[in-house]
Amino acid sequence: MRILVFAMLMGALPPLLAATATGRVFIDTNQNGVLDGNENGLPGVRVSNGLQVVVTDKNGRYRLNVDDETILFITKPKNYATPLNTHKLPQFYHIHQPKGSPAGLRYRGIDPTGPLPDEINFPLFPRPEDDDFEAILFADTQPQTNRELDFIRDDVIPELIGSGAAFGMTMGDILYDDLSMFPRYNAIISKIGIPWYNVPGNHEMNFEAENDKYSLETFKRYFGPTYYSFEYGKALFVVLDNIEYHGKDKADPNDIRNNGGYETSLTSRQLTWLKNELAYVDTDTLVFVATHAPLGMENGTYGTKHREKLFKLLAGRPNLYSVAGHTHTTDHVYFGKEEGFSGPGKLHHHVLATVSGAWWSGPFDERGIAISDQRDGTPNGYHILSINSTDLTLRFKGAGMPADYQMRIMFDVAHHQLRADPLRDYQHGELLDGKMSADEVAAAAILVNLFDGGPNSKVSYSVNGSEFMTMERVLRRDPYIVEQYNRYADVKKGWVQATQSTHIFSADLDDSIGPGTHTVTVRAIDEFGQVHHGHTVLEVVAGMAGSEDGIHY
Repeated sequence: MRILVFAMLMGALPPLLAATATGRVFIDTNQNGVLDGNENGLPGVRVSNGLQVVVTDKNGRYRLNVDDETILFITKPKNYATPLNTHKLPQFYHIHQPKGSPAGLRYRGIDPTGPLPDEINFPLFPRPEDDDFEAILFADTQPQTNRELDFIRDDVIPELIGSGAAFGMTMGDILYDDLSMFPRYNAIISKIGIPWYNVPGNHEMNFEAENDKYSLETFKRYFGPTYYSFEYGKALFVVLDNIEYHGKDKADPNDIRNNGGYETSLTSRQLTWLKNELAYVDTDTLVFVATHAPLGMENGTYGTKHREKLFKLLAGRPNLYSVAGHTHTTDHVYFGKEEGFSGPGKLHHHVLATVSGAWWSGPFDERGIAISDQRDGTPNGYHILSINSTDLTLRFKGAGMPADYQMRIMFDVAHHQLRADPLRDYQHGELLDGKMSADEVAAAAILVNLFDGGPNSKVSYSVNGSEFMTMERVLRRDPYIVEQYNRYADVKKGWVQATQSTHIFSADLDDSIGPGTHTVTVRAIDEFGQVHHGHTVLEVVAGMAGSEDGIHY
């Protein structure tokens, strides 16, 4: 009995014997990263060990338990900035991992950090922040080769250099398994010139890890904690890791990457941290949640395990928004009571367009860069987040495209349009262009891919200034992308297939349109109430000679 009691006590000892980290969050007046004698502590700043959250006292001091694998991090408060390293990555954390990462990882993880310092101090410096600001949102940059890193450098970065955005963020799948490219990737992104935050994805994992716990050692080396938060203006930005690695022991023996697979899931540890974090956050604060994989999709193909627990933590907050990447499609999903979100209202979840499009597939443009349109027909690109106090809008920006290029207008005429075999008889794009015979008008439809459209978007069209006619959202493949993938199969990656789009709008073409050259105008109102216009020219030529009642003989 005594042995049993002793064993039980010993089992309870490790938490009691946990080391205690202490230090100060301070105003780094001279921005040298060191707490100097004349610099003051900053009260009211949240500090976490990844589970507990404490607030600094009047002298900026905190105390937290740590074990031998702890990342301490702060929540950057409004009107303050964290130091940045040479690659513009925010330095808001301290890694305490005396033994470093486990041996056997292909890509370098955490080097042994040594004993716990007497003090771990976090510098901040004042930076006034407007409640109205912009941020740049990337998803799935995902270069598989160094040549595809060139594509990111040349296709996206130049137009963003000198951006007035407050910061940027990438929603995971930063790379494509080759983690040796992190230094070059970070250097390229840093040329935009703003702080850049990162979300872990399923292609940042160390596949040699025994389990999920050690699957992001290289990610941690470059970016710190795998979940965290920071304030800007009247918003709290929350990064969560919803990729749970199964471990190398479950790897397919035929998979040369030794990838053990994963599921999309939220761990109890980070949800506990988030509960503790939100306890200090005013109910009216805009809470912006970023994950890699979607919490859910309109077609039900993706979902995150334990999302209902997240929904419960967010319930009662009127100002919420959630974004993800991962699918290489664009989607808007609204979670309500049926999905476990009790409100108020519905939680708007936005699956963002990806920088890599169809994983950098497709024919090459005049620069030698892949024209990598997504599987749903959206051009590769990114989003610009605009926040006005606690209200927000997002707008899509196609890489290298004019800012007002928000839709593709097509005409659906050919009966066998979605088959590959008829393509030999037509030039690229001819099946969808604005030229048809008068005989074909009665069977023709106008199609619009509103690139960032969704279930609440409204689209209509007008011919020659006539009254606008409503278009209906239809779930179907974009015939443009079907044709592109069929014509250029040799430069398309093998797994890439056209998928159902949630932002195609269709209407029968007005049968009364007669021969002639006509102006077609499309007006679209997106999920945020932003109005977009597109124009094209429709040529209708006289019907075939010898035809009667539209029937060809």
